[in-house]
Amino acid sequence: MEEMNKKLLENIKNSISETVKVKKIGIAFSGGVDSTLISKICSDMDFDVTLLTIGFSESHDILLAKHVNEFLKYPHHVLEIDSDTFTSISSKINQTIKTDNLSWNENCIAFYYVSKLANSLDLDTVITANGIDELFCGYNAYREAFSGGESKINEVMITKLNNELKMMTAVNLVASKFGVKILQPLLSEKFIEYAKTVPISEKIHDSDDLYRKHIIRKLASEVGVPDLSCTKRKKALQYGTKIHKSLLKTR
Repeated sequence: MEEMNKKLLENIKNSISETVKVKKIGIAFSGGVDSTLISKICSDMDFDVTLLTIGFSESHDILLAKHVNEFLKYPHHVLEIDSDTFTSISSKINQTIKTDNLSWNENCIAFYYVSKLANSLDLDTVITANGIDELFCGYNAYREAFSGGESKINEVMITKLNNELKMMTAVNLVASKFGVKILQPLLSEKFIEYAKTVPISEKIHDSDDLYRKHIIRKLASEVGVPDLSCTKRKKALQYGTKIHKSLLKTR
């Protein structure tokens, strides 16, 4: 393993160790590279891992997560969202977090269902891979910023990180209704500080780079994440679960 990848793995492990104080954990799992990498590392660190996947019936995330776990073979539970109660639940969540920010509402709805699933399995701690897209140029916004150079990319990163940190506070407010804590090891101050030292060239190559997060994908491949995940292009949680589509119908 290259030195840079070794350092990345070491920092991810350290952040998990410092953030996660229980051994029995759920992992919010879509089958994408980020959640699969975190699942594999946590399992290798001897955490008692249960994968948690949510979405509407036949949604991208449910299908992909099941497929990827055919390789991992970890305990895996799926909660299919009930269309009949979705509108009332999304309305209740909107009243709880009190914001019209569509992305915040969508993510809070998703984690409402993740927390409900965790609670039904007697899990009170759920780990997420949030932070990877922000710190390793996972979003299309980084492609748009590329022509502005590193300063523009760093500007986008700061905005994305600030939004994510605030949003995860709202997510935890929703999760707390089920007695569940959602933890994001890769949004810790130490990990953020380290990730900012990783060269931009290891994250994004140019403004046409549809894959991005290259060092993450390399590491994932090296630790045994299935190729299916390593090469999968990003599909945001709200789209992969069909929550975005369903929420727009209720507006």
